[in-house]
Amino acid sequence: MRIVKKLYDNFEEYCCVAAVALMIVCLALQIVFRAAVGGGLSWSEELSRYSFIWAVFLGMSLAAKRLAHVRITAALLLLPLKARLLVRMGTDALWIAFSLYIAFHGLELLREGLEFPEMSPTLGIVKAWVEAIIPFCFFLTPWRIVEQYCRNIHRGTLLELVRDEVTS
Repeated sequence: MRIVKKLYDNFEEYCCVAAVALMIVCLALQIVFRAAVGGGLSWSEELSRYSFIWAVFLGMSLAAKRLAHVRITAALLLLPLKARLLVRMGTDALWIAFSLYIAFHGLELLREGLEFPEMSPTLGIVKAWVEAIIPFCFFLTPWRIVEQYCRNIHRGTLLELVRDEVTS
């Protein structure tokens, strides 16, 4: 059970590391083959591009999980702590609504992409499977945001969400 919890708690980290490592390996192979053979590997560029896309979207969820999204807090710091929390909750609610909107539209595009498959040029895989990361991460991001609120409510530390903005 501890392994499942560890995988759940570190899912984005593991996936981001794997995607970035795959991208680095593909690009390194490309460099080696261009230097040694004089020509590159066609599939390595495509695979590195896809792994970069996956790393970016998984990074979005990772930032939400770590409460590390870019925020402009200068004006918020003028507000009392509870007012800051209300503004934070409102902006997070908007972010969740936007993410779910994109996720549901992404699912529709994924369905269409699987119904009318477009193959990637060199890897020969259905591009919809590569693009599935978009709705997945736009569902995962609001999940992680809500999870942070639930943890802080459970611990009785909800105000800590905005108190830390003063020091960071």
